Amino acid sequence: MIDIHSHILPGLDDGAATIEEAIAMASCAIADGIKQMVVTPHVKSRTYPSKKAILDKMVNLQDVLQKNGINLLLVPGAEYRIDPELPRQLARGELLTINDKGRYLLVEFSDVSVPDYSADVFSELLKQGVTPIIAHPERNSVFIEDHNRLYELLSNGALAQLTSGSLTGYFSPYITTAARSFLERGYIHFIASDAHSRSGQLLQFKPAVWEAKRLLSEEEARRLLISNPQRALRGELIEACELMKKVI
Repeated sequence: MIDIHSHILPGLDDGAATIEEAIAMASCAIADGIKQMVVTPHVKSRTYPSKKAILDKMVNLQDVLQKNGINLLLVPGAEYRIDPELPRQLARGELLTINDKGRYLLVEFSDVSVPDYSADVFSELLKQGVTPIIAHPERNSVFIEDHNRLYELLSNGALAQLTSGSLTGYFSPYITTAARSFLERGYIHFIASDAHSRSGQLLQFKPAVWEAKRLLSEEEARRLLISNPQRALRGELIEACELMKKVI
């Protein structure tokens, strides 16, 4: 399987604090059946880590993993906070898309808001050929309360990534309910760990795989965990599901 959202790079954000923690996370990922992991440190408000810093840190960690016999392939990426400046940063070549292919960009919202400019930012990114992937929408109170807010962004071309722990009850019941609802409505294109340490969310990945198979099907779970992530890594088109609009 491929995990497109993780905070395994040590010392860049609130993820792994040390190289030892990063090694432990990689070992846990392998035990969960994850073969490739996209490194996605937080980048907020145009602050660092820079694209170069992320790439350099990833190369260093990959070398350490290889020397320790851990066969986890790291893939470049980043998690950007929604910001009006993102399209201009992209035009200047400052943003790190998934696998640096220039096709998919992981974008997060705060837990409590969806700025009015979000649709315009996404539209500008799409005009430049980059598809925004909304990170863990099921953990955003606006999307939880009004599914149509998420529907509108998705119907205009964005994709969405569900956090594995959201399916297993790791967060609140409201988040679990939203996660299952989004799955049923075809709003989700990826399931990822959003792992910040060797415990917590990373340990929810395998149970979430079982839950996805139970709620959907083996084939559909494979699409969210393997097929779509593979396409993202290759920069290929990902077919969106038919979206079910929330009935008000």
